[in-house]
Amino acid sequence: VQLVESGGGLVQPGGSLRLSCVASGFTFRWYAMSWYRQAPGKERELVATITSAGGSTNYADSVKGRFTISRDNVKVTVYLEMNSLKPEDTAVYYCKTRVGVLDYWGQGTQVTVSS
Repeated sequence: VQLVESGGGLVQPGGSLRLSCVASGFTFRWYAMSWYRQAPGKERELVATITSAGGSTNYADSVKGRFTISRDNVKVTVYLEMNSLKPEDTAVYYCKTRVGVLDYWGQGTQVTVSS
C-alpha cells in the first residue's frame, strides 16, 4: 500500500489549497479514506473522512464549512479542498486508510497559512 500526498504550500489567510492523495497497492474503491493533520507540538488530529463510494463524509468541527473531502475512484485519488484558510490550519497533512487491521499513511504535505 502506498499513499502519496501533494498540493501543500504557503498560502495567505483566507486563501485556498487543494490537496491530493494518490493511492496504490490496494483496491482503492473498497476502503474509506481520511485526512489527518499534525501541527508542531500537537497531536495528530482527524480532519475529514469519506466512505468507500463517497456517499458519506465527516469533518472535524474546526474545518466544517471550509474544507471538503472528495474522491475519484477511477483516478484512485482522494482530495481535500481547503477554503478560508486560517493560520491555525498550518500543519503537515496526511492521508490515511485502514486495510484489514493495519493503518497506512502517506508521507505528508506541509500547509503553511501565513501573511
